Amino acid sequence: MFTNSKTLENGKPGAVPLLTVVGDRARMEGKFDIADSIQVECEVGGEMTVGGKLVIGEKGTVNANVQTVDAIIMGHYEGTMVATGNVEITETGRVSGNIQTDSLVIAKGGFFDGNVTKMNGQPSAQRPAYLIEDKRAGQ
Repeated sequence: MFTNSKTLENGKPGAVPLLTVVGDRARMEGKFDIADSIQVECEVGGEMTVGGKLVIGEKGTVNANVQTVDAIIMGHYEGTMVATGNVEITETGRVSGNIQTDSLVIAKGGFFDGNVTKMNGQPSAQRPAYLIEDKRAGQ
């Protein structure tokens, strides 16, 4: 198991477990229940429940229904995602599907085709959404 170091609130260093799936030519299909965080650098299909952060690396492709706390998408994702924390689509990220979360950030160059629903059930379509750069340009 790999760990990422992190500074805890009390200022002492801690470790966040990060399980990494390596092998960009690998293909895994099934139902995955991961207690910690995971970084996917291969092709995964099926269902995923992640107790921490799901990181889809630039070489990763996930075609699955996902329940997670946080997600960072640098590769490709297709499916329905429920994230109780934050979802970030980076400049290399490509997403097709539906996301339910309270916080979605799409970096310039990132792609999203789908619907976003707030965790409390209120659709975000009631309020306009802007890329950070677009909002600044319109002021």
